[in-house]
Amino acid sequence: MPLTSTPDEPLPVRTISRAMGDWISRLGRVWVEGQVTEISRRPGLNTVFLTLRDPVADVSLRVTCPRAVCDAVGPGLVDGARVVVWGRPSFYPNRGTLALAVVEIRPLGAGALLARLERLKATLAAEGLFAASRKRRLPFLPAAVGLITGRASAAERDVIENARRRWPAVRVELREVAVQGPLAVTQILDALADLDADHTVEVIVIARGGGSLEDLLPFSDEALLRAVVAARTPVVSAIGHEQDTPLLDFVADVRASTPTDAAKRVVPDVAEQSALVEALRGRARRVLAHRLDLEGRRLADLRARPVLAAPLREVDRREQALDALRSRSLRCLTHAVDVAERDLVHAAARMRALSPAATLERGYALVQKADGTVIRAPAEVEAGDPLAVRVAGGTFAARAE
Repeated sequence: MPLTSTPDEPLPVRTISRAMGDWISRLGRVWVEGQVTEISRRPGLNTVFLTLRDPVADVSLRVTCPRAVCDAVGPGLVDGARVVVWGRPSFYPNRGTLALAVVEIRPLGAGALLARLERLKATLAAEGLFAASRKRRLPFLPAAVGLITGRASAAERDVIENARRRWPAVRVELREVAVQGPLAVTQILDALADLDADHTVEVIVIARGGGSLEDLLPFSDEALLRAVVAARTPVVSAIGHEQDTPLLDFVADVRASTPTDAAKRVVPDVAEQSALVEALRGRARRVLAHRLDLEGRRLADLRARPVLAAPLREVDRREQALDALRSRSLRCLTHAVDVAERDLVHAAARMRALSPAATLERGYALVQKADGTVIRAPAEVEAGDPLAVRVAGGTFAARAE
């Protein structure tokens, strides 16, 4: 039942401690997995103190166990070792501390570790963290290269020396961290966050030499993998040798087989680039010279054409053609007028020959009634009818008798 208290009747510390101990003891014994840190074997004590750390979250738990339990594990129980322990959570009222009282410790073998890594790999792959579509391209010539590696390590030397040999002006922002053991993940995460916040750093290389599966476990840590995915800056993984494949290789934007390979991928070779520039420059000169020669020949061909060699020759030819057409049109027009004139004379002659006026000129007359009707017989008129007589010289009036 819940405890009751008031400001006037507060509970003593021993009561609260006893109640907390009772509640915690009800949890019973549980199996717990973690990473061993801070092992303390005090001389003369049969109890060994150590800390069990969660490698994914920043959470740790104090552990106590009999010395015989630790000795049964053997030399494998060292800082950074992955273990599974069986114990009961216990609350110590005298010190007000919580600890896990362990009665059995089992080190995780390579097979178990590999199985756990495979499960984590499947989980991250299902989330799409390994997809090629989310990976970024490396810059051609980064202003600064961030390097996260062990202190005074061969990986540091390989990356820096090869990078400067390829491009002497390259600037390397070095962050030296622990690359194995319980502190490795935390230090790598801090270094990654620091370099990712620096906007002059355009690519980050995480490098270390080869090692055993346990040594490379920090580079398969879920927290580190998710931090690499969330980073703004492209990340290159250069862990171990060709055969080493920590999960960092799958989430990184580029996977390098070795630290030396990482330097070659991140920084271009100045000699190769100079040779490439010279080759491109020579190719450009050849293309430009060929184009100039081609255009020169085209220009010469154009200038050699008659229309450009003697521009007025075509004008003269056109002028002659125009004069010829003008003369031809004049002749045609004159001929047409002459023909029309002759036709007109002939038509006038025929008309005169057929005209009644010609008959009248020979002495004939044309007699018409008052209404203009031509009289062809004497019976067509009566005595006294007014008549009009038309002769060659004109018309005069008459009357029938």
